[in-house]
Amino acid sequence: MNTETMKSYLDSLLAEGLPSFDCIVQKDHEIIFRHMGGYVDAGKSQPVRPDQTYLMFSMTKIQTMTAVMQQVEQGRLSLDDEVGRYIPEFRDVLVREERDGVARLVPPKSPMTLRHLVSMQSGLDYDLHRPGIDRVFALRGQAATTRELVGAMAESPLSFHPGEHFCYSLSHDVAAAVVEVVSGQRFGEYLAEHIWKPLGMTATGFAKPMNEDLPNLAQQFRCDTGDIHDMHPMEPSCDYQLSESYESGGAGLWSCTEDYAKLADALACGGIGANGARILKPETVAQFSVNLLGEVSLGEIERNMGRRGYGYGIGMQVLMHPEMIGAKAPAGIFGWDGAAGSLAVMDPINRMSLVFTMHVRNCGYAYGVIHPSLRDLMYTE
Repeated sequence: MNTETMKSYLDSLLAEGLPSFDCIVQKDHEIIFRHMGGYVDAGKSQPVRPDQTYLMFSMTKIQTMTAVMQQVEQGRLSLDDEVGRYIPEFRDVLVREERDGVARLVPPKSPMTLRHLVSMQSGLDYDLHRPGIDRVFALRGQAATTRELVGAMAESPLSFHPGEHFCYSLSHDVAAAVVEVVSGQRFGEYLAEHIWKPLGMTATGFAKPMNEDLPNLAQQFRCDTGDIHDMHPMEPSCDYQLSESYESGGAGLWSCTEDYAKLADALACGGIGANGARILKPETVAQFSVNLLGEVSLGEIERNMGRRGYGYGIGMQVLMHPEMIGAKAPAGIFGWDGAAGSLAVMDPINRMSLVFTMHVRNCGYAYGVIHPSLRDLMYTE
């Protein structure tokens, strides 16, 4: 990797209007590149600092999938287990079908499984105000738990039969509840004991619906039109944290770049951290590079999310055809991003990882331009 080229590109983002960024690239447990820049407040008086914290949103999914695969590795779960075995409410979930303009509710052709959850082929959607969610919140308010709210999600019909389509959804929130059931721990407690503490991640935790008191939190911005040049400060909210007691496996964590880089490095290096702690076996990590989508679903992730050349495996995108998009990165790299523009890329072939953080919501430029550029700059000489 040409570090000067990477540095110049990152600095150019400030000229484009990005408030701040931080980026770490590691290889074989060593940081080979670290660069940050910009300001983390609207008044541009506070330069970004190494321990800056961010709402990670869907970067949470990487940790949730690590937790799921730990349970699979230990024989407590199988990807072919029915979700209803652990969350009984899903045993009776129905599917909404529409034929000749007439909608009807029918039983699923086959039960929803954990494999459907991890690959976003469950039939769920990302409606945060499903009637069941609103019902439980009305009864329990901020005390509504992960297990209670996830169970209530089954009150709404699925959008399609499990396994037939790809739809980015609340599937990983359900997967987190499954981990709670099999482990007997709250999801945050599980992550702390089995991922954060072993890897020495001391600056990661679950956000709240509103986060004014979170230490070192960067100002959150939003792009009203998706354009990086149309940016405004916004409140420190995480709307995916449905209550004060909810822990969203899909989008609930806060963290800092250094902390998240420890996990990315471990996944890029066969499941072992720089401190020697093992969180997954190499053969388990290898499964993250395997696409789980069929032809129909591959077309949907490309059309609906712009992920041309990519498949989707255990909770993360997998680069399948770098030649299709002119990518310099090799096939088999995997990773995911977050609603505020952060990104993690893991390369198990070269034992490299990249973690990039920013804090701007609704910024299409991040996904369409910045992330592909960073991916390829990892391999630019």
